[in-house]
Amino acid sequence: MTDERADKTILADRDFVRQVTAKAARKLRAQRNGEQTVWFGLGMSGLIGWSVAVPTVVGAMAGLWWDNHHPGTHSWTLMLLTIGLCVGCANAWHWVDQENKAMQDGPMLDGQEDKHE
Repeated sequence: MTDERADKTILADRDFVRQVTAKAARKLRAQRNGEQTVWFGLGMSGLIGWSVAVPTVVGAMAGLWWDNHHPGTHSWTLMLLTIGLCVGCANAWHWVDQENKAMQDGPMLDGQEDKHE
């Protein structure tokens, strides 16, 4: 029984060491890459904003064109604006997810894998 408890303690200690090593590796990568300034954050906000705005405006313009050239009972402007907004939100989500993965991924020390805390 004592051996089982000791084995569990050793495994828990190894897991803790892995987590601390992964966090230290992330901090070292951040220091090597330099500090991200306010301008970087504003630029990323602008990128996300434009990635939503452009498809939305393009959808609205295409809908207006379609409504003017092919009038009907349904508003193509509203439908294409909504589709453009959905595409823009998916695009923004992709950019944010990509940046998040870039912050979390990278080479670990001693080839260890990073476990999410």
